Amino acid sequence: MIKKLNYFTKFEICLWLSSVSFITGSFLIFDRSNYLTLIASLVGITSLIFCAKGNPFGQLMMVVFSAIYGVISFGFAYYGEMLTYLGMTFPMAMISLITWLKNPYKKNKAEVEVRRIKKGDVYALIVLTPIVTLTFFFILRALGNANLLPSTLSVTTSFIAAFLCFRRSPYFALAYAVNDVVLILLWSLAAIKDFSYFSVIICFVVFLVNDLYSFTNWRRMQKRQATK
Repeated sequence: MIKKLNYFTKFEICLWLSSVSFITGSFLIFDRSNYLTLIASLVGITSLIFCAKGNPFGQLMMVVFSAIYGVISFGFAYYGEMLTYLGMTFPMAMISLITWLKNPYKKNKAEVEVRRIKKGDVYALIVLTPIVTLTFFFILRALGNANLLPSTLSVTTSFIAAFLCFRRSPYFALAYAVNDVVLILLWSLAAIKDFSYFSVIICFVVFLVNDLYSFTNWRRMQKRQATK
């Protein structure tokens, strides 16, 4: 899928290396025991750098990340995160993978064709988002989910991001950036009780930076594809 040695720019290589360094460093300082968290973080950050390029391989890695992150969330009774990633992000990443593979830009399998958001997409989000939010709110409350309100907000932002990712809109990355902010808050609350979760906070701070870059790069991709 990746034929050129210079597939990634110098900035992207530096971004990935610095992200890996921050994640690994925070693990060694604050955790040193929960290796599943470290693996999930490294898989997730690698997924993001491929997704930033519009490469379907990023969606494949997102499937793996969703499965691991769901297990981690279950361990802290964040059932909202577990249900979101295993019940929504996981299958949506699978669907996005298939969609991205079916819509390459000019037969280039390493780059998906960027799609502009349409009125139908906006209407679908307006209708579906409240339904998903309320459904998960009552489910999470019944399960006794820790930090109910921010967990529900995480579900909402994750759904919007997953939907836009499936529709191949650059704004999926911006939605994930908002979700990262929510998750930073969520795991900050967890870190108050168990300081080892501070490494997870660092992970999502790094994810935030990468998602903002993804949005910027997808906008560049959109303009480039529109002019050719």
